[in-house]
Amino acid sequence: MSNQETSFVTIGQRILANPLRVRFHYGHPDIFDRIFHVTRGGISKASKIINLSEDIFAGFNSTLRGGYVTHHEYIQVGKGRDVGMNQISAFEAKVANGNGEQTLSRDVYRLGRRFDFYRMLSFYFTTVGFYFSSMVTVLIVYVFLYGRLYMVMSGLEEEILENATIRQSKALEEALATQSVFQLGLLLVLPMVMEIGLEKGFRTALGDFVIMQLQLASVFFTFQLGTKAHYFGRTILHGGSKYRATGRGFVVFHARFGDNYRLYSRSHFVKGLELLILLVLYEVYGESYRSSSLFMFITVSMWFLVGSWLFAPFVFNPSGFDWQKTVDDWTDWKRWMGNRGGIGIQPNKSWESWWEEEQEHLKFTNIRGRLLEIILAFRFFVYQYGIVYHLDIAHHSKNILVYGLSWLVMLTALVVLKMVSMGRRRFGTDFQLMFRILKALLFLGFLSVMTVLFVVCGLTISDVFAATLAFLPTGWAILLIGQALRPVLKSLKFWDSIKELARAYEYIMGLILFMPIAILSWFPFVSEFQTRLLFNQAFSRGLQISMILAGRKEKDHISPIKYA
Repeated sequence: MSNQETSFVTIGQRILANPLRVRFHYGHPDIFDRIFHVTRGGISKASKIINLSEDIFAGFNSTLRGGYVTHHEYIQVGKGRDVGMNQISAFEAKVANGNGEQTLSRDVYRLGRRFDFYRMLSFYFTTVGFYFSSMVTVLIVYVFLYGRLYMVMSGLEEEILENATIRQSKALEEALATQSVFQLGLLLVLPMVMEIGLEKGFRTALGDFVIMQLQLASVFFTFQLGTKAHYFGRTILHGGSKYRATGRGFVVFHARFGDNYRLYSRSHFVKGLELLILLVLYEVYGESYRSSSLFMFITVSMWFLVGSWLFAPFVFNPSGFDWQKTVDDWTDWKRWMGNRGGIGIQPNKSWESWWEEEQEHLKFTNIRGRLLEIILAFRFFVYQYGIVYHLDIAHHSKNILVYGLSWLVMLTALVVLKMVSMGRRRFGTDFQLMFRILKALLFLGFLSVMTVLFVVCGLTISDVFAATLAFLPTGWAILLIGQALRPVLKSLKFWDSIKELARAYEYIMGLILFMPIAILSWFPFVSEFQTRLLFNQAFSRGLQISMILAGRKEKDHISPIKYA
């Protein structure tokens, strides 16, 4: 991020100011000519939501009234910068929110109408266009994978690959495979390499670039792409951006698993798991008839995207794979999940409070926003529809009854969950024996039904795994639709059921994310490697010595000042 800042405040600002003439205002160190700005719309605006990025609107005002923002360099100094993963994500979220509001504002509309064609294009690509392109990049991954899922589930891809008339496709395969090499956003690095090359020589710039790749810069920037797309898209759909305090302090301390989960659950983890299921289904159901390795070349960047979105916060977390801290994190997360919410209870103390806060944007959205949220949730039903016809128990039947029976299974599972939650509430404390009898009866009923399905109907083990992949997204879709229809469900007394379903999904997601971290924490060399990756040599040596001297008893905080 600091290297990117180097090019952003020098070569980037020069070009924006002259010759493009589309520089507005970026960052607090800039100087305002107060008399000029007061007579041209003022420095600040009245709205704290639409005008979240208040500084750039001052530039919009001046430009609309015939002025333009210049760029003068006197001396280059290091600027205070967010240096922790969570700080940078909060900053990116704030800027993406602000950019979403700019996209909807009348100032941008008026500037777009009044600029000439070339200046308008420069203005688009240096303000809202960058964020719009980031969102489109992520949406294209979704469209591509859902399209592939449709092709593989409907048999269309198999028909194309096995059709005798479509054989000479080698050239097309190679053309498609080459694009995957350039999908990691390497072009965004070009201004940074140019700036370091001009200042220190191109050999140094190339060396810095290679070192940044070894320090997993591509993973970091792929992760931040998700932050930009999520917050920009949410602001476009529902509005409601807010200021996020990021801070500029030392951040060489371990962020708990619960903190990372709260921060990235909706923006990265949910989306990463969705894309992971899509990729797995595409690989599994298409494996039987593929002869070339083209699909691996095409999807390699998407696997990279999924890996970055799911595990980057833990890779860039100091002592993220330290065993004792991993154990403490699990205890802390379980306590947070179990705590009841309520008035005055902070989101970092209770899952219920956090879950309520995560839906704030739906409280203030209009009917169009709710409707779009419901329409978008319908994509999860595609999994169920595609998979149930490929189960062995369906016996290759194409009857609509198969889909109807799958919904019957889904509703039965939801009813059982509801019965367990009601039993826990009614009998959990006073009549524990009754609650255990209820659970035993449900378990015996489940065993008898599964036995009949295996023996009589021809259910297989692979069917069980496939059905799990089919029904998990369906439940999530029901959850999203329920959140969008919150006022209706509250009046029908169904809201508590939605909350219980949401808690079950949070537990599943937490376990999926935590298992690889726990396994890697077993091996001490992983923690050593991570320390060397994140910090310079002197600091990592000091960190190792401190752990030996302390007997590895330090719980939470590692002070960087001792080894500075």
